[in-house]
Amino acid sequence: MDRQLTAAADWSVEQLVRHRHTRDSRPGARDDDARLALLVEGGSSRSAYSSGMVLAIHELGLTHVFDDVYGVSGGALNAAWLLCGRAAEVMDTWWNPQVMRRLIAPHRALRGRPVVDTDYLVNEVYTHLVPMDFPAILANPIGFHPVATDVATGAPTDLAPLVHDVDSLRLALRATAGMPVLAGPPIALGGQAFVDGGVAEMVPVRTAFTQGATHAIALRTRRPGELQAPPGRVETLLVRRYLRRHAPGALRAWHDRYAVAQAEERLLATDPRCRQIRPPAHGPKVLTTSRGPARLRTTVELGDEAAREVFTGWLAPAPAGTRPEAQPQAHQPGGGRAS
Repeated sequence: MDRQLTAAADWSVEQLVRHRHTRDSRPGARDDDARLALLVEGGSSRSAYSSGMVLAIHELGLTHVFDDVYGVSGGALNAAWLLCGRAAEVMDTWWNPQVMRRLIAPHRALRGRPVVDTDYLVNEVYTHLVPMDFPAILANPIGFHPVATDVATGAPTDLAPLVHDVDSLRLALRATAGMPVLAGPPIALGGQAFVDGGVAEMVPVRTAFTQGATHAIALRTRRPGELQAPPGRVETLLVRRYLRRHAPGALRAWHDRYAVAQAEERLLATDPRCRQIRPPAHGPKVLTTSRGPARLRTTVELGDEAAREVFTGWLAPAPAGTRPEAQPQAHQPGGGRAS
């Protein structure tokens, strides 16, 4: 029997989240016609912010309200932990000195080895030290979409169609987080090769809407007003040399990424289909290769608090007798963290 779906495409994001949570709506058995995407921004160590936000979603029991989860770089890793149901178990690796010093080791550059060891992260930490439930991600009815940059075209690429088993999932996690220069050569997957998704798309909002999302919530790792700054001269020379050798098709995307990032900021801030959850303005600035335990633990905790405050506000009961589609726009809690 065909289900009668509630027309929800014009609801606000807050209304949709509240409706699905209240009705315990599950992917594959929705009673509405909307498609809600979670977008998780990366940023290497800065991803500690979105890691805390993912933990809040998990502990508030809100994972089921999403139809798809998109992630870039470290954001895709956090998304994977959410979808395997073990987000809480990985948190303390952020402030585990043994893990972080092995994962991020600037001295390795002197020997021509990757500064950021994604092989160790995915195939050691996520496999043996704190096991990620890879089969659970593959079996989850919520779509997992790690986004990487195609080295031949420079286009942001959803790796979901290339993921078929645990081995290809592990490669996809390494591909989306394969930062030029810092993480070594591109990762081969499905007859193609990829570098970090952030080269072409910082927050995968365009990819999600192109693929049919009607609503989107972005978990941001940049604080309010914290825009990406152009690289210095040395970084520019190193990245250009790397891309010319390993990913010539991505050179244009790398040169254009600041204009792309500005366009993404405008879209996320003005499109009524989008909501953002940001870290607080007073949160610490986290550099790409930060590994200080105290700073990273604070970052995770502030991300958790920011998301928990926003979602709790959204879930507040609507006025009695009010139909979901007629509810007013929800107040944005959190001192401007949600927009």
